[in-house]
Amino acid sequence: MKQYPVALKLFDEMRQRAAPVDQYTMNILINCCCLSKQVDFGFAIFGIFLKHGYEPNVTTFTTLLKGLFLDGNVAEKVLTLNLCEPDDVMILTAIDGLCKAGRVHTSRDLLLLLERTIYKPNVKAYNAVINCLCTGGMVGLLCDFGRWKEVKNLLDEMVNHKISLDVVTFNVLVDSFCKEGSVKEAEDILEIMKQQNISSDIVTYTALIDGYCLQGKMDKAKEVFYSIMSNDLKPCIVTYNSLINGYCKKGKVDEAWRLFLEASSKGLEHTTVTYNSMIHGLLGEERIVDGWKLFNDMETRQVHPNLFTCNILLEGLCKTHQIAEAFSFLRVMENKGLNPNIITYGILINGLCKDGEIEDAKKLLNELPSKGLQPNIKIHTIILGSLCREGCVDEAKYLLVKMERSGCAPDSVMYNNIIQGLLKKNKVSKAIPFLEDMHKRGFYADASTSSLLINHMQGSNKDDILLEMMKKVVPKI
Repeated sequence: MKQYPVALKLFDEMRQRAAPVDQYTMNILINCCCLSKQVDFGFAIFGIFLKHGYEPNVTTFTTLLKGLFLDGNVAEKVLTLNLCEPDDVMILTAIDGLCKAGRVHTSRDLLLLLERTIYKPNVKAYNAVINCLCTGGMVGLLCDFGRWKEVKNLLDEMVNHKISLDVVTFNVLVDSFCKEGSVKEAEDILEIMKQQNISSDIVTYTALIDGYCLQGKMDKAKEVFYSIMSNDLKPCIVTYNSLINGYCKKGKVDEAWRLFLEASSKGLEHTTVTYNSMIHGLLGEERIVDGWKLFNDMETRQVHPNLFTCNILLEGLCKTHQIAEAFSFLRVMENKGLNPNIITYGILINGLCKDGEIEDAKKLLNELPSKGLQPNIKIHTIILGSLCREGCVDEAKYLLVKMERSGCAPDSVMYNNIIQGLLKKNKVSKAIPFLEDMHKRGFYADASTSSLLINHMQGSNKDDILLEMMKKVVPKI
């Protein structure tokens, strides 16, 4: 129930009535303070009990340690103070706290330090560090930073210290490989599990299904899904979410809808993620009425929409040129406690630009800093592209300079979008300065820009300046 203030008030009443308290009471009170992120009060209570002669135990110190991490303090030194003999829970609290604080290398060093003492970390402690290494960048990025080597070293350490890898260890690896798109490697991990007689659980299968869905291999995902039942396991709502999202992204909304209904028929409750995927899929197939009907159903069932839900629906309204309705809906969602982010405003700015409301788009762009948001490269690209298509090239150049001064450097995508917009309007002479700037920055024309440039050169009017620029920015095959 998390009624921490009520618990503390009750203790105050006990103290006033001179009710007996013990070590167990002390640990509960300290835990209340720590969970409510008032670790200073936790230490104050700790001091009071010490003065009354109560002996703290490992649970007391573990609770205080957890409180320090929850309060944003790095507390790995507590284990080296010899205040008490750390148990498995205390070691895990320290290592997990360091990982969540982004101190993965410190947590790894602490793990290896403990291995040289009598206080040996268990498989859960190793899993916490391995999970942090994997989720801190996925396996592909781990390779770039040498982190994957660190993971393998930790696995070797576990084997050397005769710590058996459990299903959680393997699940972390399978999930990381799948999210990176390395499903083949994830399948190899499953084979190792079989060799070691470690049974896959629903988390393992769900991670593999998600991996196939991310690659668009829905037949393989379905195959794994049906194999779950043959292994005496039941799919959870997260499993269904992965499949629903996968089918929606493939445009197979009817199949996604069938799974949506099947999940509820099996007694599973749809989550915000379930509704988001389904609504996104319906709106993507221009089934606008069905999408909004599902959103209304979501609210009726008291499944709370999040900002992603809001952004999906705003994008749907903007794509159908219902800008006024989009702004009205945004106000409704704000009143429900959702704070729009830069993606939200990017959707609205894009909608305004596509409707030719460039002045309103610029006004909204200028309002972003007052909302505590900084325009990103994507929003600037939208505005600049619209200005160029409207023939406001000088204004676009000014915005480009202003953007760079604010610390948002233009990229290749931005230049390609601007140039494509000008070429499609046959404004070749106005595209030349942007091509020159593109070359100076070391950017190249993409396939679409290159095709448009070649088409212009094949026309009746040969342009020597354009030809020279093409030689500089069109990549050589």
